[in-house]
Amino acid sequence: MIVKDWCSFCGECAGVCPRNLIQVREYNLVFNDDECRDCDTCIKACPINALEKED
Repeated sequence: MIVKDWCSFCGECAGVCPRNLIQVREYNLVFNDDECRDCDTCIKACPINALEKED
């Protein structure tokens, strides 16, 4: 997952992740990419489009 510079660390993405793989820690998003199933729920939940998939 790529977090863009304008992420406000609001936690919306963490709150909707069905596998609880995202945590907000001191103005940083921590992803557990090994367990991610690419459901895009976090990307769709971001109110400012600050997340995108990594190629």
